[in-house]
Amino acid sequence: MVLAIISTVVHIAFGALLGGFSGGTIGLLVGAVVGLLVGGPFGWAIASARVYGPDARGILLFVVDHTWSLLNTVAGAIYLTAHLVFGHHLDRPTSQQSCRVNVVEGVSPRYATTIGTVCAGSNSGIQRHEDVHIFQARLLGPLYLPLVALNYVLFTIAPVWLLWHDHTNAPINRFTRYFEIGVYPHVWNEAIAYRIQGTPPR
Repeated sequence: MVLAIISTVVHIAFGALLGGFSGGTIGLLVGAVVGLLVGGPFGWAIASARVYGPDARGILLFVVDHTWSLLNTVAGAIYLTAHLVFGHHLDRPTSQQSCRVNVVEGVSPRYATTIGTVCAGSNSGIQRHEDVHIFQARLLGPLYLPLVALNYVLFTIAPVWLLWHDHTNAPINRFTRYFEIGVYPHVWNEAIAYRIQGTPPR
């Protein structure tokens, strides 16, 4: 419960700070409210599912997630809040002391999606892949999301991945496959995760 309260307060403070910089006193108040609206559900989730263990690992990763990797944690909290608004459910057994929040339902039935420490639609067969993304975010902190976004943009407009893409087994023969079979599995964060676990879509 203590970690949940701290987490919520950190989200409120982060929102207030951003709001204050962009809109003075009114911005600060609006930012604090937004921070509460996303930080509250995230705090509830980590308490309800006992996400962070009381051991050194749990405390260390909580600190990392709420300092160096805070931008990723906030993005994950927004993602979690959206899932809860749509009636999705926490996967408490797999979240417990895992230092991540698992949501049963995913965005797409074909893929799990991880943002920050929030993983939606995963299962035991692909969890290591998703955990790689959580590790990447914790390692790179505030650089992670911009680097991922930049790679998606670059590989969309300059598809250098076509040079090493497996054209025989995964042909790019229609527009949707350009992104699903081409851009997506070749961006750096996915390429690394697929090397550790999983098979890229074909």
